[in-house]
Amino acid sequence: MEVKIGIADTPREIVLTSDLAPDEVEALVNDALKNPQGTLVMVDTKGARFVVPSARVAYVEIGKADSRRVGFATT
Repeated sequence: MEVKIGIADTPREIVLTSDLAPDEVEALVNDALKNPQGTLVMVDTKGARFVVPSARVAYVEIGKADSRRVGFATT
């Protein structure tokens, strides 16, 4: 699923693809925002790690969970 993280006073956002469920991402964000001196740490599907200071998080947009399709369609 796609996750967008808006950073305060920055025109660009961080966009990453995560294997986590939407509820898991929301829990990570909630935990990070409880401590203003803490960090929000997310890892994308390729293993890249994104670390954002909690005080700088403007918003987090959590997309729908990807439905994984396997196989080929025949008509």
